[in-house]
Amino acid sequence: MSLSTFTRGFLGAATASVIMFAQASEVQAEALTVTDIAGRTVTFDELPDKIVLGEGRMMYGITPLTTRNPFEKIVGWNNDLILYDPDGFRQFENAFPEDTARLINFGNPYAGDFSIEAILEADADLVLLESGSLFKAEETGLMEKLSTAGVQVAFVDFRRNATENVVPSLLMLGRILGEEKRAAEFIDFYMAQMRKVTNIIDQIPADERPMVVVENAAGWQTDFCCWSFGPYNYGRFVELAGGTNYASTLANAYSVTLSLEGVIEANPTHIVATGANWAENRPEVTSVLLGYDAQEDVNRERIEALAARAGFSDLDAVKEGNYHAIFHQFYNSPYHFVAIQQLAKWFHPDDFEDLDPWGTFEELHDRFLPFDAQGTFWMSANRAG
Repeated sequence: MSLSTFTRGFLGAATASVIMFAQASEVQAEALTVTDIAGRTVTFDELPDKIVLGEGRMMYGITPLTTRNPFEKIVGWNNDLILYDPDGFRQFENAFPEDTARLINFGNPYAGDFSIEAILEADADLVLLESGSLFKAEETGLMEKLSTAGVQVAFVDFRRNATENVVPSLLMLGRILGEEKRAAEFIDFYMAQMRKVTNIIDQIPADERPMVVVENAAGWQTDFCCWSFGPYNYGRFVELAGGTNYASTLANAYSVTLSLEGVIEANPTHIVATGANWAENRPEVTSVLLGYDAQEDVNRERIEALAARAGFSDLDAVKEGNYHAIFHQFYNSPYHFVAIQQLAKWFHPDDFEDLDPWGTFEELHDRFLPFDAQGTFWMSANRAG
C-alpha cells in the first residue's frame, strides 16, 4: 500500500523532530533548545515555568500532554476560550476552579490591550503564539518588544496546517512542559486514530469522493453565505476523510468566501456547517450550539432552520439528509482526528460502518483529559424530501 499524503507529511515532520530532539539532548540537562513551527530556534536556560498563551484554546493541546495540573505553568492567556467555547471553559473551571480564577487575561497579543508591562509583572518567561500569526506578530512589533523584554516566544500550529504540524507542535510542547513521555503517548493515540481513516481512504478512487461544501461558522452572520476553507483546516479534514472540498477547487487559500449561487451550482453531496456555543457572547447567532453543554432539542431546531434557508432547502444534500453540523473548535485543536472520523462516516458510511467516533471521543477523555465526554459535538438535519 502506498503511503498517504498524511502519512508522508507526518514522517517528514517526525524525522525533523527526532533530529531536533537528538541535537537538544547534547545540551546540558537543565537547558533546552527547540525549533518551533515557524522554524525559529528557541533556547531556554531551564524549563519555562511561567507561560502566557496567545490563545486560551491552546489548552486543547496542552491538557492531554500533562500528567499533572495542566494550568500549573500557565500564568495567563487571551480569553478566547471563554468567549468562543464557554462549555469547554466550564469543564476546566469545574476541574480546576482556583487555577482558572487566578489566570490573567492579557488580551489579544496583536491589539492595543496586550500589555508587555503586564507580561513582565507576571515574570513570564515564554509566550506561545499560533504560527499563522507570525507576520502579524512581526508587523505589530510584538516580537521585537518581547525580545527586548527578555521574554521568549515559540510558535505552535493547531489551526492552519493542522494535520501537518500537530505532531511537531505536540513534541515541542511536551519538551517545554517536561512531559516528553506523555506527549509520545498522546501522539501514538493520535496517529492510531488518524490511520483508522487514512488507511481506508487511500484506497478510494477520486471519482468516488463526494463533493462537500464546508460552511465555516454557519449562522455567525445571519444574512451571509458563506465562509469556507480552501485546502487547509476543515478543508483538509474533508480531503483526509475522503471528500472533495468545494472551496479548494476555487482557491488555494486558508479562507475562501463562497456565493450562494456557486453553492447551488455545485449542488454538493454533503454540506458541513461548523458550530459552537457562541450564543452566550453573541446572542444573535443562528449557529448550531455544539459542545459539552449542548441541548439536543435547541440544536435540532437550529440545524433544521439552517438547512431550510432559501437556496439550501432545494439542494440534494438537504433533501437526502446530508446537511451536517460539527463542532467548530475541532478546527483549532489536536482532537481533529475525531472530526475526521465523523466526516468519514458521513461521506463513506459503508466503508466506516464499524468506526465509532463518539467512542474515540470518550477514549480521548478517559485517557488524556481531566473531565468526561458529554454533550453533542455533531448532528445531521432530518431528511427533507
